Amino acid sequence: MSSIAIITDTDSSLPVDLAARYGIRQVPISIQFGSETFDASTLNDMELFERIDREGKLPTTAAPSPGKFTEAYKEAFDAGVEQIICFCVSSEVSATYSAAVTACSEFPDRDITVVDTLNLTIAQGWMAIAAAKAAKEGLSVDEIIARAESVGNRCHLFAALATLKYLAMSGRVGHLAAGMATLFIVKWILTIRDGKLDMLERVRARSKAWARTIELAKETAAGRPFEEMAIVHAAAPAEARQFEMQLRENLSCPDEILYAELTSGLSVHAGAGLVGVAFVLSEE
Repeated sequence: MSSIAIITDTDSSLPVDLAARYGIRQVPISIQFGSETFDASTLNDMELFERIDREGKLPTTAAPSPGKFTEAYKEAFDAGVEQIICFCVSSEVSATYSAAVTACSEFPDRDITVVDTLNLTIAQGWMAIAAAKAAKEGLSVDEIIARAESVGNRCHLFAALATLKYLAMSGRVGHLAAGMATLFIVKWILTIRDGKLDMLERVRARSKAWARTIELAKETAAGRPFEEMAIVHAAAPAEARQFEMQLRENLSCPDEILYAELTSGLSVHAGAGLVGVAFVLSEE
């Protein structure tokens, strides 16, 4: 076992089995429906949107408390590690990084480094995996973080929203604008920009949105090989499989493509039906 533990949060969109393979602990984001609070690790996207559609309102999300990180740090130290590196979802979208830093005060004599990835979803997850691999190689903390940040800098994501319904429920777009978009079948394409999921451009119809998403990936790669690739989706496994077929027809994809559910801490803000591609480009 490596003497360095890697910790992240559930906004990393890491499938549980993949995180377990690399010994990565995930601290859960909280989802709150009224007085009921759930961990993102126990509430999948299908269950989330079934309840949202039934109740007609969005839950709130919250960063893990410092206490949740304290528990994760203690578990790691109790397991015998000497150092911890914690990779948090971008501080531009969450207070998770702040909570992880605050929890360090409970361990004044221990070596804990908290990294603001300025990334999210599987881009954050790939950074944690890169760190776990580097830790097993015996690299130093600084070398591990440098390896992870290199991966993060080469990560890109393009995803097509299925609807503005959920953004309208959150107040991020007006109901009139969402209704007009539905009427004219307008689909927004999202990307990660400045540590946030940001609207990049809009396209008419799902087929054109998917085609444009793939085109953006191809333009961004500009001939460089894909080191890693994932289909990211929110409660849309069937659509994700269809999208993969289209993706493979148009790009030189890796043999293995990861399926990454956006996870409820993020999907609540994007809405059901989102499908897209995330990838890490090879080093130049």
